[in-house]
Amino acid sequence: FEVHRNWLAITHSLPVSSWYHENTSEWTLDYPPLFAWFEFGLSKVAQHFDKNMLLVENLNYASPETVMFQRLSVIFTDLVFIFAVRECSRCVQYNGFLFGFLLLSVAKHQQSEHLQGALLFSVLLNLKHIYLYVAPAYIVYLLRSYCFTRDVKDGSIEWRSFSLLRLLVLGGIVVSVFTLSFGPFLVMGQLPQVLSRLFPFKRGLCHAYWAPNIWALYNILDKVLVVLGVRLKLLQEAELPRASMTGGLVQEFQHSVLPSISPSTTLFCTLLSILPAVVSIWRRPRGARGFLRCLLLCALGSFMFGWHVHEKAVLLAVLPLSILAVESREDAGIFLLLSTTGHYSLFPLLHTPAELLIKVCLMLMFTTFSFTALGRLHRGKGSLLRPLEVIYLLGLVAVAIACEVVFPLSPWKHRLPFLPLLVTSVYCSVGVCYSFLRLYLSLWRSDCKAKQP
Repeated sequence: FEVHRNWLAITHSLPVSSWYHENTSEWTLDYPPLFAWFEFGLSKVAQHFDKNMLLVENLNYASPETVMFQRLSVIFTDLVFIFAVRECSRCVQYNGFLFGFLLLSVAKHQQSEHLQGALLFSVLLNLKHIYLYVAPAYIVYLLRSYCFTRDVKDGSIEWRSFSLLRLLVLGGIVVSVFTLSFGPFLVMGQLPQVLSRLFPFKRGLCHAYWAPNIWALYNILDKVLVVLGVRLKLLQEAELPRASMTGGLVQEFQHSVLPSISPSTTLFCTLLSILPAVVSIWRRPRGARGFLRCLLLCALGSFMFGWHVHEKAVLLAVLPLSILAVESREDAGIFLLLSTTGHYSLFPLLHTPAELLIKVCLMLMFTTFSFTALGRLHRGKGSLLRPLEVIYLLGLVAVAIACEVVFPLSPWKHRLPFLPLLVTSVYCSVGVCYSFLRLYLSLWRSDCKAKQP
């Protein structure tokens, strides 16, 4: 809430040249310029609700009018998401609005409107750079399926069909959007400052609440090794570095026993994790559905191995998987596992007692609908989930009861306040990693079938 209030104030009260330098608040502007202009537009409406919210020095300002405006703006911009869902089916932050742009882009590719899809994705990248996670899927798919106009009968590339004109038109669209977005800051000589805000590599490997990915498991393994090493007298506690794998506003990142992970290491692991998906779509595009699967694997691979990943980024994978789940029984099972785990992993973001009933009810409603709807759609062939997967999801119930009910009443609440976050992150990491492996196993099977005569 305060993040976007501050951004409204920055873009409304300060000249453009100061937007990416202002640091009165800890919540500095760190989204691409197109989103900054979006906030600027919202501020013109916000001034009619409460002008005080647009003062940079009014930190943590939350008048009733300010709260009302923030909520109404989110509801209004979510209309983009609703429209996008409608388009796909035919063929608090502004995440619904941004997911709407992603779905609209995917829908345009499903409708073979590739230039419109590329334009929408370019706009999306300049609204929120987290969508760089799925950029490799777009680049390879458009190059393979749009710039090459024909394939050989076996699905391989007919190199003579490459269209330089199509590549230039595609590149012109992308360059035009980036020029409009970053151009003013490039002219003012502020591009390095903008990029430093967008990619703050001095932050830690993980957020204060670890996203449920491979690094959460790596972190907990480091802590377990520390405890075992000290108890077995293999390590001297006084000589160990103070471990800090979290980031947020803390500019430290190191492990105590295991090698510390650098941004370049996470980049290498991320590229390695998405490589099979992009190679597969290059060799056998399989149309829009193949693109959607590649997009899904790029999103989840980046979530699994990326630097300073936000826990909400798991929704980037859940969204495209929900489309695939309608057509494939195997994808439906993976979707139930990943969506249930991913949505529960967001529970710590709603941490006040007043929000407990709301988040539990919403989670139960969505999960019940998903299981019921997909069960009916793929009925007649047994359960969508394997026995161990069912046991794992039931374990989420035990984790929820322990963290949301038992722990707040226990004496550990004051001694180990971080424990619920740790348990939630590590347990959900297991489900997310398992889903990632199952998705790649599914891709490998489909590749094997495609090779058969």
